[in-house]
Amino acid sequence: MDLPRPDPGVAHLADVAPSVLAAMGTAGFTPRIPLPYDVAGACVLLVDGLGADLLDTYAADAPVLASLRGISLQVGFPATTAAGLAAIGTGCRSGEHGMVGMTFRLPDVGVVNALRWSPHPGAVDLRERAKPEEVQPRATVFETAAAAGVAVSVISGAHFAGSGLTRAVLRGGTYVGVHTMGDLASTVRSVLADRGFCYGYHGDLDLVGHLHGPGSQAWRLQLRQVDKLVESIVEGLPSGGLLAVVADHGMVALDENVVDLDVTEALHDGTEAIGGEVRARHIYTRDGALEDVLATWQTVLGERAWVVTRDEAIDAGWFGERVSDAVRPRIGDVIAAARGRAGMLRRGTEPVESSLVGQHGSLTSAEQRIPLLIAHRAPAAA
Repeated sequence: MDLPRPDPGVAHLADVAPSVLAAMGTAGFTPRIPLPYDVAGACVLLVDGLGADLLDTYAADAPVLASLRGISLQVGFPATTAAGLAAIGTGCRSGEHGMVGMTFRLPDVGVVNALRWSPHPGAVDLRERAKPEEVQPRATVFETAAAAGVAVSVISGAHFAGSGLTRAVLRGGTYVGVHTMGDLASTVRSVLADRGFCYGYHGDLDLVGHLHGPGSQAWRLQLRQVDKLVESIVEGLPSGGLLAVVADHGMVALDENVVDLDVTEALHDGTEAIGGEVRARHIYTRDGALEDVLATWQTVLGERAWVVTRDEAIDAGWFGERVSDAVRPRIGDVIAAARGRAGMLRRGTEPVESSLVGQHGSLTSAEQRIPLLIAHRAPAAA
């Protein structure tokens, strides 16, 4: 089975914030994506779940977004929110920032949920036992920009303030908690008017896609609301202001080609733990069981997934060009990445996640490709 390999010639989500800050003339940043603008104040707005394939298919529901359509980017593996936010916040791929899944195993801690910063499964707060700043110790893009004198703001849901993931990958700016689309748009406009830099996050499109499926009527109506959100920011761009809209992943609707890991006993032989998510699984094996586990998962899943060893996935570039020694043990000994619209459910362990229509995480174009949408207001002539 030929493995998918990221194209090194395609820009990555991790390249966006450093390139925007370079366009602002911020010390310490070099452009990875050419942005030939005279920028005075900028926002990187992440719309969770806005895949390039989906935007292109439903462009009629999002005329403002479609009018800004530029190049497509890749998000890397896994195509999931924890990794995507970390790419924005650190400017690195998952092999360096270490958020290698929604859930993954931390040595001496166990399998953790990066979104909740809790054991998986479980609800215990791990922020003391697994300090976010130690789990992800690299300086963030926001810390570097703030040290260079830029006024940096992180604008996201008020309930995410101080969360483990926020502390791990989004620290360094002033956190501004918001509650609604209007709240988000107004705060972004204020930062731009003051010639600062901000990262903004909106998550409802992803939520609707999970519940009803990408492309469903509910999803398309939500996309129209996102289009209005972006329009309200674009129409208020000050002279020199720039808005860059991106996403953390796309999404697919599962078909009937799913397997429930929790009731497939053979898939637990030789394993210590299972992490990841429905479309991208980490399998941690017992000593000496790697080859047997690999063969069993390949046989049971068949054409439903690419099933490879950690070394094979790293060699194929799934986690980027570099995988640090600290990150390597977080990656499963065996990795299963879903193909087509298949899924690897855990109905007993993950009842909510397993009930969702829309899913993401794997290496298909629908999950990997995201749009880069740029709006810029040229400075007035002197």
